[in-house]
Amino acid sequence: MLPCLDEAAALPWVLSRVPQGWTAIVVDNGSTDGSAELAAALGAYVVAEPQRGFGAACHAGLRAADADVVAFCDCDGSLDPADVESVAAPVRAGEADLMLARRRPTGRGAWPLHARAGNLALARMVRRRTGVPLHDLGPLRAARRTNLLGLDLTDRRSGYPLQMVLRACEAGWRVRETPVPYQPRTGQSKVTGTWLGTLGAVRDMRAVLR
Repeated sequence: MLPCLDEAAALPWVLSRVPQGWTAIVVDNGSTDGSAELAAALGAYVVAEPQRGFGAACHAGLRAADADVVAFCDCDGSLDPADVESVAAPVRAGEADLMLARRRPTGRGAWPLHARAGNLALARMVRRRTGVPLHDLGPLRAARRTNLLGLDLTDRRSGYPLQMVLRACEAGWRVRETPVPYQPRTGQSKVTGTWLGTLGAVRDMRAVLR
């Protein structure tokens, strides 16, 4: 599942990196740059989600999927969709129930300081609350679709990834992480590219923690 809001510049590379055997579900969240049409032309299955919000787009993709093991990935070129194979492998093997990709910056500007600081603070809160030794709440992750639907996720904003982790931990899932490269995104981030966007994401996630 690839939540998408005005990512036409990144889509050709992102979709070319989806591994064979995986179906790219691009969830268009109100793009005005032709992202939906471009994704369809490049062979992706496109879902329209009019309710704005990262969680709304992710959950629309989850509902549209029909595979046993599914994955989420940003659509901005910062993460390589080819890495989904290594992230999903422990789920397929029955060694983990939810796998998260721990981002490792590969170049200058790949992970702005304010975004990294916000992520570290939230990861620390999650460790204290759950006891699970996580270091990143990044967007590249994999699990079994029916299990995810069973978590009854309700957040439709930036708190969706955090709510997924918290409810998975509360349900006794084996939550693990594995490192992946993280490179500068294509274009300007709508969430963590600015201090204001980062503060909004942290606010949404703290609401989930409460």
